[in-house]
Amino acid sequence: MIKRLWNLLGKNKKLLVIATILVILEIIFDLLIPVFMSDIIDEGIKGNKGVSYVLNLGIRMVLLATIAMICGCVSGILSSKASSQLSRAMRDEMFHKIQDYSFANIDKFSTPSLLTRLTRDCFEVRMAFIQASRIFIRGPVMLILTMFLAIRMSPSLTIVLLCAIPVLAIVFTLVFKNAHPIFIVMMEKFDVLNANIQEDLIGIRVVKTFVRDEYEIERFNRSATDVRDTQARAERVLSFNRLGMELTIYSCMIAVAWFGGRLMITEELTTGEFTRFMSYINQIMMQLLMLNMAIVQLVVSQTSSERIFEVIDEKIDITDENADPDNKVLDGSIDFDHVDFSYVKDSDNLTLEDIDLHIASGEVVGIIGSTGVGKSALVQLIPRLYDVKEGSVKVGGIDVRDYKIWELRESVAMVLQKNVLFAGTIMENLRWGNEDATDEEVYEACRAASAHDFILSFPDGYDTFLGQGGVNLSGGQKQRVCIARALLKKPKIMILDDSTSAVDTATDAHIRKALKETLSGMTTIIIAQRIASVMEADKIIVMENGRILDMGNHAELMETSSIYRELYESQQKGVE
Repeated sequence: MIKRLWNLLGKNKKLLVIATILVILEIIFDLLIPVFMSDIIDEGIKGNKGVSYVLNLGIRMVLLATIAMICGCVSGILSSKASSQLSRAMRDEMFHKIQDYSFANIDKFSTPSLLTRLTRDCFEVRMAFIQASRIFIRGPVMLILTMFLAIRMSPSLTIVLLCAIPVLAIVFTLVFKNAHPIFIVMMEKFDVLNANIQEDLIGIRVVKTFVRDEYEIERFNRSATDVRDTQARAERVLSFNRLGMELTIYSCMIAVAWFGGRLMITEELTTGEFTRFMSYINQIMMQLLMLNMAIVQLVVSQTSSERIFEVIDEKIDITDENADPDNKVLDGSIDFDHVDFSYVKDSDNLTLEDIDLHIASGEVVGIIGSTGVGKSALVQLIPRLYDVKEGSVKVGGIDVRDYKIWELRESVAMVLQKNVLFAGTIMENLRWGNEDATDEEVYEACRAASAHDFILSFPDGYDTFLGQGGVNLSGGQKQRVCIARALLKKPKIMILDDSTSAVDTATDAHIRKALKETLSGMTTIIIAQRIASVMEADKIIVMENGRILDMGNHAELMETSSIYRELYESQQKGVE
């Protein structure tokens, strides 16, 4: 894991190397200061060498302290810059990988969990990196050099410090081993909390409509309490680390003061040497305390690092590695050859079962059926948003798995049930369909989708800024903008998944008439609840329980399909 994080630094590795060198220089200058302090006491004061000697050494101490401070500051700046690059690299790696995820991959992690990993987990790793780049370099180097100097001064006193090291190592190991599983649970609790917040904010209109404020507050409080309790458990474990650390450190200081005092009485150690040794002890103790804090952060960051690399290492469910790059979508014909499909892998609970369907290029096909019968699942197999479980789906006579994903999806346009618009102007959203489209092509597509007039009614027209998700448009307006966006793509296959459900019947009829002219020669699949939306199609498919129950044109189905006939008569009766 450390190697992988190191590789993510890229060109900023040299910044970390320079920062490391500066930290080592800072340590050397810091360790020279007690040497001058010892000489001031033993030679300048007790040796009566005078004020000039003391002043000379004092100036040197100030100079060393200044240089050490500069080295420390520059090292901190470089470490911070390198850590920022690491954080960005982790987010880039995850975000780019997520763009290649299939729907099944995203469903595995969930959106709130991915958001937590892209934000909080990256922050935790960055904070640990900042501390590690200084403390985990400064600490061990300082300890080694200080122990070396301490042994040279007084081997007997250094034994006290050597006895403390195994005790501290045992405390570190026990705390690390017990705290890590708790932090894993804590981050999972954060995922749940984020999911509740996201769901509440997205559905805030529904919450207020049904006056469910108290329920949502209670649900949030439960999630927040779970996070708090898990954090408290982790902190209780970590508190033993600090307790063991401080107990060991202060015991060492007391032991050194006791034995050092006896050595001073027997004159085996001078006052200046004792002061210098105590300074080294303070340096060692300070580094141990800093290491303690860094290890706490390291425990947290290990959990976060694992979660980050889970996203990066996730095996993509749908790839085009074995596809032929020379395959091109030549026409809009579609063939389903005895297709079985399930949203859950290795599940016998099939969403689609034995679908055998053949659509000629340029045909208009309507699909009707009750909610949950697999209409949307069927059309999502065409651009390969999901893969079949059994059988095959062919577009233009070639299995969709043999196309490069970009080539296949560039030939298919979908207007989904859930209309998704992004923050930006209406024109920017429309040009998602074709970023090179001229203004006139945009206007033509919007006229066909019955969107042109309402867009011009806004003060800023096509430059009207949309909030996230297009919140300042009505449901019907969003649907029409999405239809226009798909038309701009000029695909070989157009899929309209219940795309006019939010518009009135008159507007629906107008859109159908315009689309009939615009989509001429393009394979069109229309999923609808209204019979009127599909009755003029070349072929109408009636689905039930994941199967194709009946198929034919309107006149044929009125004769042969009782379900279609009942649905038509009930809707006509409603109209009358």
